[in-house]
Amino acid sequence: MNKGFDSRLDQGWWVLRIGLGVGPFLAGLDKYFNLLTNWTGYISPLALKILPFSGQTFMHIVGVIEMIVGLAILTKWTRVGAYVASAWLVLIAINLVSTGMFFDIAVRDVEMALAAFVLARITEVRRDALQSDVPHERIARGPVAA
Repeated sequence: MNKGFDSRLDQGWWVLRIGLGVGPFLAGLDKYFNLLTNWTGYISPLALKILPFSGQTFMHIVGVIEMIVGLAILTKWTRVGAYVASAWLVLIAINLVSTGMFFDIAVRDVEMALAAFVLARITEVRRDALQSDVPHERIARGPVAA
């Protein structure tokens, strides 16, 4: 690829980017169809008590956010989207633990949060490496006083 960013890291970056972009987008889309699961079943009873609207409405809002985050990761906002996904997944894990169930899914979401954080960091390193490979124009300078 280039001198500043190893092609093996680039391959890992693409795998994380596609997986962490497509996954949230499809999960967000499914919040409207419930083909994968009944998403409202994962909402903490405490959250359901304090929400000013139904669990299904909440899941529709969550779905929109997840689709936006997925698209951000897949486009030029990979770094920001990955940081948001990382925080979002930790919040989901906290919600799951607060149900008193779904501990296995909470652990999986924490692991995905770590992967999203790594994607954001690798994106920063990749960006810096790509920028350092771009030849910079020399600034024309006048005579230097001795």
